[in-house]
Formats: sequence, C-alpha cells, structure tokens
Amino acid sequence: MSASDENGRPSTPKEPEGQLGSEHLNIKVTDNNNEVFFKIKRTTILKKLMDAFCERHSKALNSVRFLFDGSRVQPTDSPNTLDMQDGDTLEVHQEQIGGAN
Repeated sequence: MSASDENGRPSTPKEPEGQLGSEHLNIKVTDNNNEVFFKIKRTTILKKLMDAFCERHSKALNSVRFLFDGSRVQPTDSPNTLDMQDGDTLEVHQEQIGGAN
C-alpha cells in the first residue's frame, strides 16, 4: 500500500523536487549602468550569456569580469554549478589591469 497512491499523487515521486516547473531561470546581468535580463536553462554554460551581454554593450569579454555572490564566474559555469535561483543577479565589473610603475 503506497501513501502517494492513496493521496492521489502518483506522479510526485517521479519528479525531483528542485525541477518542478523550473527548467529555465531569469537571470539579471548588471554593470550598474545597464541591466539585461536573460532567460536560460539551468544547464546552459554562462559563456553564452556573457558573450551576449558584452556584444550588446560593446565590451570585450576579456575587459570585464562577472561575479555571482562575490565570486568570479567562469565561462564554463552554469546556473546548476553555481546553485543559482530564479531572479539571481550577475554583476559585471571592469577588469582591473594592475600595477604600472
């Protein structure tokens, strides 16, 4: 006798909890002057989003850095690897080229 069958929810155990209706995320990318919203899959590598933001704002990818919760985002990261939630924000900062004498 299965409790889920008695409660009329036979499909509930088949779906992982975190996946219910959340295959896509809305991610805000901001450089404090511009805000762009992207809707991407949890498994999409963030290089696509980074390239799109840079192209849209005429920035070279190697001239900026992307941060999530204060940590640098790598192009090979995805929302899954960073444990991102719907509505999270990526910050874009000018890359600092250091120490000329």
